[in-house]
Amino acid sequence: MRRAEWSISPSFLRYWRAAAVSGLGTYVTLFALQALVVLDLDGTASDVGWLSSARWLPFLVFGLIVGAVVDGRKRLPLLVRTHLLQAVLLLAVPALWWLDLLSLPVLLVVVFAYGTVSVVSGAAEMSLLPRLLERRQLQPAHARVDGADAVASTAGPALGGALVSAVGAPVAVLLDSLSYLYSALTLRGIQLDEPPARTGVTVRGLLRDAVDGFRYAYGASGLAVLAIATHGWFVGNAIIGVVLAPYALRNLDLSAFQFGLVGAVGGVGAVLGAAVTTWVGRRLGTGRTIILCHVVTALGVVAMVGAGSRASGAWAMTLLMLGQGLYGLAMGMSNSHEMSYRQLVTPDELQARTNTTLRSLNRTVMVVVAPVAGILADAWGIRPMLVVAAAVFALVAAGLAATSFRNVRAPV
Repeated sequence: MRRAEWSISPSFLRYWRAAAVSGLGTYVTLFALQALVVLDLDGTASDVGWLSSARWLPFLVFGLIVGAVVDGRKRLPLLVRTHLLQAVLLLAVPALWWLDLLSLPVLLVVVFAYGTVSVVSGAAEMSLLPRLLERRQLQPAHARVDGADAVASTAGPALGGALVSAVGAPVAVLLDSLSYLYSALTLRGIQLDEPPARTGVTVRGLLRDAVDGFRYAYGASGLAVLAIATHGWFVGNAIIGVVLAPYALRNLDLSAFQFGLVGAVGGVGAVLGAAVTTWVGRRLGTGRTIILCHVVTALGVVAMVGAGSRASGAWAMTLLMLGQGLYGLAMGMSNSHEMSYRQLVTPDELQARTNTTLRSLNRTVMVVVAPVAGILADAWGIRPMLVVAAAVFALVAAGLAATSFRNVRAPV
């Protein structure tokens, strides 16, 4: 977007900076927790699957009702408080490790609690952005947020690999705790006049609001086709999230630092994707851009499968990096179009419910698929599960291309 068209408010800059810093810490923690399970707790692919499931289970348990709660409250102060609570919860991981009390079941409990707070935090964060910006600024704004996230995904795994190698996975989690503290303090400086919180809310009223949000998301909004396709994408993503760490660290015998570098290449791809996504979207339209991204994702996973076909460590590393780069490129390009399109067709009073309903069902897919993928990977092998993931991404692309969604352009 030309400079004259993009007048960034100080409030959005604070929002963007807070997201960038907390995102960096989160990528370090995602890497560190998987490494902790595999290297420190002697976990298997199934154990990594249970870790992923524990992180996303709160979306299944609380997701639909959380959207209704957030829609009735001021979103900015709620976001600040949840970031502070996330900082406290993450401190528990190194504290329990130092006390020699950290086991896989205990870690799963902590991750579940962290995930529960993340449901509220995510609902507040996504529904806050449309209150900070004009409608025409949403897609470029999401692209900028995605760009920061892409940089974090580049630096985070590399930094996480270096920290895990130098001081261990539990200590690496400390960085994410500090990042959430910084984010909360930064967000407190935003000046925003929000509608007052609703009063007199009852449990029956919340349940009715949650049902209204579900009906809108899969009915009147016209988002159903995209939503179902995204659920399919999360099936493939859940498989990748479970099998990639044991695939790299055990099957390909990469070190934690090398695995971190592979993740960093994925981040580089995401940076590139976020940089070109607005340009691509203007030329192809929203629908075709998202479909293209799913095709690129499938090709990236095919490259990952190829990494296990040769004995050479350099060959495996190269193909795994290529696969991660394409995977990151697709994610960097697609997310801003999906999120901005969803928010543009959703009224303010339904933003949290619509976003959280769809996010919750996406994460429910993760809860269900992640442990199953881990069990199947242990039984069948990791490379066959990567082939399954590639097929899923290809089917998602073909399914969207077969509908009228391919002609969709975001409203302005």
